[in-house]
Amino acid sequence: QVQLVESGGGLVQPGGSLRLSCTASGSGFRLNAMGWYRQAPGKQRELVATISGGGTTNYGDSVKGRFTISRDNAKNTVYLQMNSLQPEDTAAYYCNADTVIYGPPYRRLPTWGQGTQVTVSS
Repeated sequence: QVQLVESGGGLVQPGGSLRLSCTASGSGFRLNAMGWYRQAPGKQRELVATISGGGTTNYGDSVKGRFTISRDNAKNTVYLQMNSLQPEDTAAYYCNADTVIYGPPYRRLPTWGQGTQVTVSS
């Protein structure tokens, strides 16, 4: 079984920065694309950013130019550098990975972390 654990959330003032990390643990697995999603109270979960196994990135329109996603495959870790944070960025941030488990049986399934809260407020 593969687990994703996020860290790095917290309270920050508008204009500030935070760096989120998400590390996968377990055995006999490979991570394909990884990503970050967020969900604010009363709103649907939305895409923040994704990164393929080869490093191709994709961003939600609301974070382009402010957030940067990266990954360290050797550490099974994905990062989200968040700059110029605004109150509307307040949400629970969730890590996601397209996970291949060698098994047996061979399986491919999405894995989610438990979430980390980011609050942007003065």
